[in-house]
Amino acid sequence: MTSLPPLCFRAAGERFLSRRDWLESWHSFSFGGHDDPRWRGFGPLRVINDDRFAAGSGFGLHPHRDMDIITVMVEGQLDHRDSLGHHGRLMEGDVQVMEAGRGITHSEINGGSESCRLLQIWIEPAAVAAEPRYAQSSFRIDPHWTLLVGPSASGASLSISRPVMLWRARPAAGQRLPVPAQGQGWLQILDGRVALQDSDAAGPETLAIGDGLGFAAGTVPALQVLEEGTDLLLFSLT
Repeated sequence: MTSLPPLCFRAAGERFLSRRDWLESWHSFSFGGHDDPRWRGFGPLRVINDDRFAAGSGFGLHPHRDMDIITVMVEGQLDHRDSLGHHGRLMEGDVQVMEAGRGITHSEINGGSESCRLLQIWIEPAAVAAEPRYAQSSFRIDPHWTLLVGPSASGASLSISRPVMLWRARPAAGQRLPVPAQGQGWLQILDGRVALQDSDAAGPETLAIGDGLGFAAGTVPALQVLEEGTDLLLFSLT
């Protein structure tokens, strides 16, 4: 996207939707057969897919290259296997990073007895044709921002080639939550509702489940949490 306004609101109901008999996938940005020149990413952020897989279903072996892929498990479980020899299970609260580099093949299957929900995020890499890399970690998500992914010097347990930072928070109703993103950022609402505080740009007053908001540096200093069960993802994009 070019000539971005200070706030760039992506309403949940305006996202693209892909359905199969076992899959419901909401795309914040252009993906697959869905394309809109206005929504081809936000800075280096190219994809946010909010996916639900039915039990026993998923994507068989398929390739990726030249993309840094982050998977955030929201509910349930997901079994991963790849051409680098990694295999394991992602559970609620787990995060996976996969730098596809010059090429990697993997599968994603919900081996559980219940549906699962995950966000798959694609970040444009710092360089192409790099060495593929995989990592996974579990996180306890706090009421304040928990750093999931960041540059190695940030203290994050997971990193990708680009100096992007990703946080998650599960704040309490009524809590005021400062926004630590430096530079432009993106806020994605996994659950609940928040209100924007102290914003110096015109935009939506509240954000609810499925909504996303891109913002320029300093335009969203804080959030006011309106509901119990609110769950947030926040990107700092450089």
